[in-house]
Parts: sequence; structure tokens; C-alpha cells
Amino acid sequence: MSLHDLLVVPLGYEFMRRGLLSAALLGVSGGLLGCVLVLRRLALMGDALSHSLLPGVAAAWLLFGTSTTALFFGGLVAGLLTALGSALLSRLTRVKEDAAFGSLFIVFFGLGVALISKLPTRLNLSDFLFGNVLGVGPSDLWLAGLVSLVTVAAFVVFFRSILLETFDPVFHRATGGRGGLVHLGFLTLTVLNLVAAMQTMGIVLALGLFLLPAVSAYLWCDRFLSMLLVSVALALFGSMLGILISFHAGLASGAAVVLCLGVIFIGSALLSPRHGALRALRGGYAR
Repeated sequence: MSLHDLLVVPLGYEFMRRGLLSAALLGVSGGLLGCVLVLRRLALMGDALSHSLLPGVAAAWLLFGTSTTALFFGGLVAGLLTALGSALLSRLTRVKEDAAFGSLFIVFFGLGVALISKLPTRLNLSDFLFGNVLGVGPSDLWLAGLVSLVTVAAFVVFFRSILLETFDPVFHRATGGRGGLVHLGFLTLTVLNLVAAMQTMGIVLALGLFLLPAVSAYLWCDRFLSMLLVSVALALFGSMLGILISFHAGLASGAAVVLCLGVIFIGSALLSPRHGALRALRGGYAR
């Protein structure tokens, strides 16, 4: 396949242009959020958030049909209930936040499965579970752009608070920082991005757009700002390449993006000059 066939032919279709732009916008915000998820060891909580969108999507489908707006708002409400509910439980009871996340995630996911069983058999949620670049419409693109803009603006304006809360939350609170507010704001941004990524990536695979570039960048970078920039670059490259591959290979767009980012992650885990597995093995043999 020539470079013309790989790049130019897909751009001749409007739905591909929308899909690529959506992937690029979500790659920027996902790359930023993923770094904080990785550094604060919130990866599994992010996974719980992504799965907790399911009952909101299913309930919206039952109540309002196939309205894209209703499905997005349904997922948003379910995600925010999980994020804010777990944060409140951890602060008002003796239950730790990871346990609160896990408990609410199980309840919400079970509710989602129950609601899906009530959907008409002619309807399926596979596009929302695994992504479908064909379904990215103008409203999805505007949502991705708005969410990406809000995420980038939040990182620029509150960079110092995010930095302190990520690396030294005790010091941040001791110096008057509102760590709880920063944490809730971050969880809200994560939910917004998961909802925005629902059509392109699917709610099951959307977290891969956040975590895989960030983990890869973590293997190459020792400074927070460098990690943010490298993560965004990898997310942009992997997501856009994945969308192109999904077009040519007939794969679900979310799966193709995750596979591309997964190859980058495995390569980074093996080849990183300071933190890679091959360097560790060579060092062990040298000793």
C-alpha cells in the first residue's frame, strides 16, 4: 500500500476527516489526563469510571431512543455519580476511595447489564462499547473539541495545583491548597473525556487512549512537563494511525487505536534506555 493510499484516500471521505479530527482532539486531552492517572495510581479507578458509563447509556436508550445527545448525557450522569459518589463515600465513611470506586462500579455495571437486557433485540450497543468512526457526527466533533479545550485550559490555569496534588498532596493541603476540589475536578474532567470518546473509542476501550500513551511516556521521561508533552504526542500519533488502520482493515476504531498504542507501549517497555526491560536484563547479566 502506497503512502497516497494510506493517507490521502481516507481523507477524501468526510466521516474519516471527522473521525481523525475527533481522535486528535481526544488524544490531546487524554494524553494529559493519563499522566495524572498513572502518577497518582488511579488507573483502575479510571477503568471503573469508563465501565460505569454503561447504565447511563442504556437508560438513555430506553427512555429517549437513539438520540446521541441523550446517550451522551446519560453516560455523563452515570460517570459523575460514580466519581463524585465514591469521593464522598471515602470522605464521609471509613471506606477507602479505591474500595468505594470498586463497589459503585460493580453496582453500576450490574445495573447497566440489567438495563441492556431490556433493550429491543434489534438494537445493540456495540458501537458505544467498542467505537465506530463511521458514527462520528458534527455534534460528536463539537463535543470532543469543547472537552479537549476545557481540559487543556484546566491544565494551563491550574498547573501548579495539579503538580502539587499529583506529587505531594500533603504539602499541597498544608500550604492552603484545595486538594479535594482539585481531585473532584480531575475526576469530572476524566468523565467528560470518557463520554466525549464514547463514539470514536467506545466506553470499554476509551481508557486505553488515556493510559497507554501516559505509561509509555512514563518510561521515557523523568520530568512531569516532559511526560505530559510526550504523552500527548504519542496519543495523537497512535490514535490517528489507529483510525487510519481501522478504515483500511475494517476494524472497530477503538480496537485499532488501542492496538496501535499497545504496540508503542510494548516497544517502550522493552527499549526505553533508562527504564526498559532489555536494559534491566542487560544490567542483570552484567552483574
